[in-house]
Amino acid sequence: MPRSLYARLALVLLLLLASVGLLQVTLTFSTTQAFLDELTQRFNQDLARELLVRRAMPDDRPLEHDEAVALFTHYMHINPAIEIYLLDAEGKILAFEAPQKRIKRERVDVGPIRDFLAERPMLPILGDDPRHTERRKSFSAAAIPRKGPTAQYLYVILGGEAWDDVAHLMTGSWFYRTTTLTLLIGLGVSLLAGLSLFALLTRRLRRLDRRMGAFEEADFRRFTPCAERRPEHARDEIDRLGHTFDAMAARIIEQMAALERKETLRRNLVANVSHDLRTPITALQGYLESLLLKRQQLADDELERRLAVAFRQSQRLGELVGELFQLAKLEARESVAQREPLLLPELAQDVLAKFLPEIENRGVRLDFHVVPGLPVTLGDPALLDRLFDNLLRNALDHLPDGGQLQLDFYPEGGRVVSAIANDGANIPAEQLEHLFERFYQAPERRGGGGAGLGLAIVRNIVELHGGEISVTSSADELTRFQIRWPAVN
Repeated sequence: MPRSLYARLALVLLLLLASVGLLQVTLTFSTTQAFLDELTQRFNQDLARELLVRRAMPDDRPLEHDEAVALFTHYMHINPAIEIYLLDAEGKILAFEAPQKRIKRERVDVGPIRDFLAERPMLPILGDDPRHTERRKSFSAAAIPRKGPTAQYLYVILGGEAWDDVAHLMTGSWFYRTTTLTLLIGLGVSLLAGLSLFALLTRRLRRLDRRMGAFEEADFRRFTPCAERRPEHARDEIDRLGHTFDAMAARIIEQMAALERKETLRRNLVANVSHDLRTPITALQGYLESLLLKRQQLADDELERRLAVAFRQSQRLGELVGELFQLAKLEARESVAQREPLLLPELAQDVLAKFLPEIENRGVRLDFHVVPGLPVTLGDPALLDRLFDNLLRNALDHLPDGGQLQLDFYPEGGRVVSAIANDGANIPAEQLEHLFERFYQAPERRGGGGAGLGLAIVRNIVELHGGEISVTSSADELTRFQIRWPAVN
């Protein structure tokens, strides 16, 4: 079976034309034969009766055998294309003019003869051919005697054996050869025209196939667009398929680039997490080893200092492991929010309290604004506590001493908006779209001790609560993280 669409269409067209040609030849010969039978029978419908009249046969009694033979001999010499038989009322052959061995039937079915002699018969009517056991031919018939009850039938085969011999010779004549050749030429021209049209119609499909193959050979990294028109101006399914391929290829390239970026981020994360884990672990090991070896020699203040450092390193290690575990649970949707009615400003204020000493020590200006009558929201206090902790920690890490930290809570279109802004360094536009990706760190922050998981955790908590988070930053305005929460009606 051909593999290409064009080859399959060509094969189908070839088979279809061959079938149509065979059907046309069959129908032509069969309808032509039926037409000739009807024409011959209509033209010679009264032939048998005229034979009796012209030979002045008696019209009041049956024919004698000798009379019938004389009648047959006279007319068959005049017109050898016909064959004449005398039948009794039941169709038995009583007399004929032919060698005995050529007669294959002893009896002829009289049903067609009676139909023929009826008023206004539906022609053509075919009767039995006495010289063949199965063949039927057009005929003419007359009842004998012409007056009174029928005792015999004069049965005239209009295309006798001599006619068949001539017709057989004609099948190889110039007329039939020309007709057959004309039909073959017509089918050949139709086939060539069909193949040309199929080639034209499948041209765009072949081009699409080549470009899809080139896209695959390019490792799905670059492609040549197939669509030549806008989607709304697509002519047919092939144009729409081209637009779909272009969109799919562009999407695949975009996803491949995103996967490469995430793979880069993953490698950076592995390096950063390895560094972040190694640092506190190394410090813990060193201080604990020194405590084991020199605990009797260390003064109390030195012993307390080393224990404090070890404790801080263990805290840092626990925080980092906790962040990884929390993000893994959120992304796997294993965390289920235990929602309850709450006021976001109160929750944020409780979280802010633990940052107040740092804010005061660094001289940060704090602005906390809440619109009166703020609607209640449904949320998980533990997860929202983690969210505000991460956002405030992130804001303070990017805020210089003496900078400004602003928290705003206000209603907007049936939702509650919480915004945390600071006047720290402007975030470039190319970094904004990656801020909430896991493992992402700005180039200037890489190697600074963080793993780039805080904002990824924030985004997952917001999505878990059915909210939306966005960030804006410019040289003229504060860097602002806005979250829109569903409000309780």
